[in-house]
Amino acid sequence: MSRPRIVIVGAGFAGYRAARTLSRLTRRRAHITLLNPTDYFLYLPLMPQVAAGILEPRRVAVSLSGTLPRVRLVLGEADGLDLDGRTVRYTDPEGGTGELAYDRLVLAVGSVNKLLPIPGVAEHAHGFRGLPEALYLRDHVTRQVELAAGSDDPKSCAARCTFVVVGAGYTGTEVAAHMQILTDRLARRQPRRPVMRPRWMLLDIAPRVLPEMDERLSQTADRVLRERGVDVRMGTSVKEATHDGVLLTDGDFVETRTLVWCVGVRPDPLVESTGQPLEKGRLVVDPYLQVPGRPEVFACGDAAAVPDLGNPGKFTPMTAQHAWRHGDTAAHNVAASLGMGERRPYRHRDLGFVVDLGGVKAAANPFGVPLSGPAAGAVTRGYHLAAMPGNRVRVAADWLLDAVLPRQGVQLGLVRSWSVPLDTASPELARVPGGRPSGTGPGAALAADTGDEPAENPPGDEPAERRPGSEPAKNQPGGEPAKNQPGGEPAKNRPGGEPAKNQPGGEPAKDQPGDHPAPGPVRRPDTPAEGDS
Repeated sequence: MSRPRIVIVGAGFAGYRAARTLSRLTRRRAHITLLNPTDYFLYLPLMPQVAAGILEPRRVAVSLSGTLPRVRLVLGEADGLDLDGRTVRYTDPEGGTGELAYDRLVLAVGSVNKLLPIPGVAEHAHGFRGLPEALYLRDHVTRQVELAAGSDDPKSCAARCTFVVVGAGYTGTEVAAHMQILTDRLARRQPRRPVMRPRWMLLDIAPRVLPEMDERLSQTADRVLRERGVDVRMGTSVKEATHDGVLLTDGDFVETRTLVWCVGVRPDPLVESTGQPLEKGRLVVDPYLQVPGRPEVFACGDAAAVPDLGNPGKFTPMTAQHAWRHGDTAAHNVAASLGMGERRPYRHRDLGFVVDLGGVKAAANPFGVPLSGPAAGAVTRGYHLAAMPGNRVRVAADWLLDAVLPRQGVQLGLVRSWSVPLDTASPELARVPGGRPSGTGPGAALAADTGDEPAENPPGDEPAERRPGSEPAKNQPGGEPAKNQPGGEPAKNRPGGEPAKNQPGGEPAKDQPGDHPAPGPVRRPDTPAEGDS
């Protein structure tokens, strides 16, 4: 008798947990296939530390094949579902197509950047959802400080040293906190440090920082940010983004070359193709995480609207704790549907949250106990080490080195501005020439910038001189600066490539690998808050 086939789409926190639990429950009595565009599980809560240069990128990328030995990994982007035929269509990293048949399907495709109809944002902002974006932000911020140090124009220097983050949820708050420390350290190394004053702004239309969290944690985060000089403006957002800066809803125009978009997430568009009922873009499921009328299909994580049994009539929010535990419940119920155990409804108990504010500062309320300062910092880092499914020793080693050695303020040039557009369904993959997303992660962007012949004037791609967030590549080996570039790197005269103005674009793959942070009191870096800008 053949073994049942289980296909899991997406290796974020929900998908990864489902695969790991199913592997244990089925004990080789089922074929488990995990479809994901990357070969790693991304631990999103530590992404701000990657951007700030505390952690190396691979520290937050946990190998799927190395930690899920009894699960078959298929690299690819799911681009179609046939629920009647019980198949999943996908495109692999090299453009080939394939199809996976299933007896049980678990949809854990996660979420993507949430866009708002604000003029100029899609062209001039960058998100913070994947490793390519984190690497880009680190290079971009470092470059702005270095260009400001070499500028004789006080106005240009001030604009390059001004950084605007929109969205005061988990992601925005942590990005502003960590990157403010980084820019201060970079500026102190410059000969012109007396006239260089990096300025960070955190905007949100919500009435307070971290509006989705306990008010005491919100107050702690707000106090720490303001003490460090971060300009926190609540009840304020971006009205328009331009080449020279951003116009705020309070009427102020802020000259800047950096706009970081952290306003939350929306469900992956793939769920819309199912033709099943949706709740605000999320696939409606029952308390057992099964799709009504499709008992062989389960959904979990940000892509699923799971009933909140503790709050009748409501659905569980798109947070880390829910995503991780959705995956565990879905795995038990899939196994039960195959005669292995009993199914159970999803119930959730809030264990608290943690928010890392950089240095020894943090805000946390494990089991409802509010903490701040070094105590919260110790709890936060201890939690992350316990929650990570791998790389714990490496992460701890990087933390130790950061505590005793100065950070390396260098540009690696791995990711170009055009390769990490805000409007993408796959922030985990950087764009590459030819319009096809790379399957090898952010490193492929380097090859794109140094070898492949890009197509001329691809549809939907902007010339480099209008490319949002692109930094001038002045003083970079083999590169001429692009004129009037709003903070981003042009690739003009690159070896083996066309000038950046004809740079191609392509939509990267879906199925975000790191849609959800981990279980327990984890902070959700991309959780959309009601008041997020």
